[in-house]
Amino acid sequence: MACSVRRKGQGSEGLMKTVGLIAISLAWPLAAQTAANASSAGPVPRAEDGHPDLSGVWWRGADVGGKGFNAGGRGGGAAPTFASLYTPSAAAKAKTLSDKDDPTLGCVPTAFGTLNVSMFDVGAVAQIVQTPKFVVVLTETFHGFQIIPTDGRPHRDDVPPSYRGDAVGRWEGDTFVVDKTNFTDNTWISAEGRVSFHSDALHIVERYRRVDAKTLEVEATLEDPKVLSKPWVVPKQTLVLAPFDQIMPLNCTPGDTKDLIEAAQSGKK
Repeated sequence: MACSVRRKGQGSEGLMKTVGLIAISLAWPLAAQTAANASSAGPVPRAEDGHPDLSGVWWRGADVGGKGFNAGGRGGGAAPTFASLYTPSAAAKAKTLSDKDDPTLGCVPTAFGTLNVSMFDVGAVAQIVQTPKFVVVLTETFHGFQIIPTDGRPHRDDVPPSYRGDAVGRWEGDTFVVDKTNFTDNTWISAEGRVSFHSDALHIVERYRRVDAKTLEVEATLEDPKVLSKPWVVPKQTLVLAPFDQIMPLNCTPGDTKDLIEAAQSGKK
């Protein structure tokens, strides 16, 4: 069962579906957004410490599946997938899994992101809040968040594994580098009909670079020696600043997904 949420002032065209749970209509035309970016992007905003300020609400600038959307980021070509690098034993395990095994049906987030953007999870919108000691990533779906310290501290060794891992960040010039470890092994890398399990050895390194006032580039590399034959280098993702300054709470409860779970178990599409 999907729920539909409309942002104030949008039209009726365009519907974004995430895992069949949440449908979000995002109706600002890509052409207008792109033109606005080109004409008034402006310089990279900077925090008091001189580093680029990554704060803002970020999205692709178009409805998922609509004009301008490309799973591999802007520039064309289908993106390689995490599952395409499975070892033979991992590929054999994947054949035993199907939609009904998707953890997101139980409101469990992904470990990375269905659209190849970690902070999106199974949605298509996220917000970054930057402070002197932390970069906080807020995910619109599943009420998700990740707090990333930037003061040089190491990974914590006194916390249990988690769905989204333990993150620490550092600046390399104007690029913000995020290192994530300590994942549980009961989530998937992506969802929406794509089987992509991982192990507790998952290690993710992301690189965020604000190109100008309205553009954010994100690159990532995922390693999982228990599952992958080699690291997965994710295609560069280009995000734009959204025309709204707050994300919405799109909560999920198992009761909301009852119909989806039943359909998956019966093999229906």
